[in-house]
Amino acid sequence: MDESHGLGTKVRALRRRGKLSQVELAQRLAISPSYLNLIEHNRRPLTAALLIKLAQVFELDLRTFAADHDERLASDLLEVFADPLFDGHELTGPDVREVAQSQPAVARAVLSLYQALQQSRESLDSLAARVSLELEGGEFAAVPASRLPSEEVTELISRHGNHFPELEEAAERIRGDARITEDDVFGPLGRWLTRAHGIDVQVETVEVMRGALRRYEPERRRVLLSELLAPRSRAFQLALQVGLLVEREVLERIAGAHVLTTDESRALSRVAMANYFGGALMMPYTPFLNAARALRYDVELLGHRFRSSFEQVAHRLTTLQRPGERGIPFHFLRVDIGGNISKRFSASGIRFARFSGACPRWNVHAAFLTPGRIRVQVSEMPEGERYFCIARSVEKGSAGYHAIHTVHAVGLGCSLEHAAELVYADGIDLSNRQAIVPVGVTCRLCPRMDCAQRAVPPLAHPLEVDENVRGASFYAPLTARPALGLAGK
Repeated sequence: MDESHGLGTKVRALRRRGKLSQVELAQRLAISPSYLNLIEHNRRPLTAALLIKLAQVFELDLRTFAADHDERLASDLLEVFADPLFDGHELTGPDVREVAQSQPAVARAVLSLYQALQQSRESLDSLAARVSLELEGGEFAAVPASRLPSEEVTELISRHGNHFPELEEAAERIRGDARITEDDVFGPLGRWLTRAHGIDVQVETVEVMRGALRRYEPERRRVLLSELLAPRSRAFQLALQVGLLVEREVLERIAGAHVLTTDESRALSRVAMANYFGGALMMPYTPFLNAARALRYDVELLGHRFRSSFEQVAHRLTTLQRPGERGIPFHFLRVDIGGNISKRFSASGIRFARFSGACPRWNVHAAFLTPGRIRVQVSEMPEGERYFCIARSVEKGSAGYHAIHTVHAVGLGCSLEHAAELVYADGIDLSNRQAIVPVGVTCRLCPRMDCAQRAVPPLAHPLEVDENVRGASFYAPLTARPALGLAGK
């Protein structure tokens, strides 16, 4: 079946969301209602011309019709149904994927319901902890249930493919107006901010900053930056603040997306977009892309050339999605030493866990074992997709002897087909089957029963305990059968 035949369900969902009848939508598309009916039932292909008309009628980005949206929705839904709550319901992977494709609105409703369940669980845990502490005579600061603003902002970024042309254009314009060079961002940008907007920039001591690294004082028209910031971090923080001050209208317009449902989400979106602007200002699109190709995506060399940190460069590499001038489609994630994912984006096609722990076999976790060194991994998902990934630990600047040092690990990767374009693949036999590390999204969805690091049994395989036999792990008995169900293709 032609891939376009599977888009009919999306057309029907869009029409119903827009409260249009088949006759009304057919008139707008200049086709007959009977032909539209055949399209909606996947019996006629959706042509390129009709795709464009649909995008115009519903004011949509054409990427809305991309298969990646279906896969992302299906992946999230699979993870939801991997919850032990659904054990015994005999759900299969094809069943869940069919729901995501044919009834995307229902699938998203299930995701919302599950998120509410997770929030209720967190609230109950907090309440139990509070009661326990009060019984013991302790004190407890109540924490309100999270409305997941970070999840909403991540979804917003994913829908845009982590590329925002308005911010790219604004960064290029200001970079030109301020006469910024690769050698110096901070000085020219500060002078331009004073000259064009009457806002002074000052570097202050830790005593004046009182724990802050950056502070804007609107009543005194000045931006204060801490002396603790390294030169490249100082430039980035100033660029970020310029975005918040000068490109406020653009940030507000992006934050007005319907996917952002709370004030917290919209505020977090403005900060995220200001960070994007800061990266674009320090690493201008075309020069940065050309340098990335010339240096074969060597993150450390790019950092030296554009006076940026390892994490900033890695993040910038994921934004190079300008039509006609695209870089490698990367995925990116940042984790802490506890395994919590604080940043994630995937253009490579790899899936990240949203509701449970990530696979411990990913090299981003092992990066903590070799601080400051880049670790390389060729990995394979259960469905057969292969990826080339690098990871390195990153440490935030020190705030003095008594300060707690913050350490994260940053992972950057792409589909194996692009690996040869990266300097990190030099000397690696990419076709060597023995060098490939089998990984998964999360234990509950992974069918690999020979994994010594399995933390829980897979959804599709019941727990079998044989007191007399020890397999690769407690949850991987030697007698295990091949797993089917949700992990199946």
